Amino acid sequence: MASAAHPAFPSRGYGTSLGKLPDRSMGPTFGASSSQQQRETQRHERERERLEKERLEREEQNQLSEEQREEIKEAFMLFDLDKDQKIDYHELKVAMKALGFDLPKAEILSILQTHGSPSEPPSPNVPHHPRLLLPFAQFQTVMTQRILARDPRDEILRAFELFDEGGKGKINLNDLRRVARELGEGLEEEELAAMVDEFDLDGDGAINREEFLGICLQ
Repeated sequence: MASAAHPAFPSRGYGTSLGKLPDRSMGPTFGASSSQQQRETQRHERERERLEKERLEREEQNQLSEEQREEIKEAFMLFDLDKDQKIDYHELKVAMKALGFDLPKAEILSILQTHGSPSEPPSPNVPHHPRLLLPFAQFQTVMTQRILARDPRDEILRAFELFDEGGKGKINLNDLRRVARELGEGLEEEELAAMVDEFDLDGDGAINREEFLGICLQ
């Protein structure tokens, strides 16, 4: 027996927007894009700061004489005992002292903490206690800044001490004779005596610190 015909079901409209889920993809994509852009901006800012720092350091180093730059390099190379282009606390202390900066332990440690980097282990399986080391570029920067900030009188008095053998507080004719000989200067005795006479303001036959400063600062 044939079944009775059923009326057609109404169309549900699956293709319409009624049953469609909202598109949530735009929100996260926008957030990710914004975060990526922020990271990129920060990276560019760090790079700009690094380049600006390097530019300022070059400008400072250009204010030094060639002799001063060479002294910094020689001090580092002399006390970099293992020749790895890095120096530790003890090497830094004696290198700075050789350049005229006898700093206390706290200041040396502060330099290492600010400008240094930890040492690397010799091999993965060997116990390692990292030390702070100062690379040559950072040593050059630190010493350049300190030399530029130093009172020129300090530099002159350092030179005075090289002349003043025995720490008498005066440079006499014997001192000038010795220094001239060490430098290979063939000065006659009369010339050396004339130098003392010219700058010996108090007439004691020698040049004291103040007189020496006056010579160098005039």
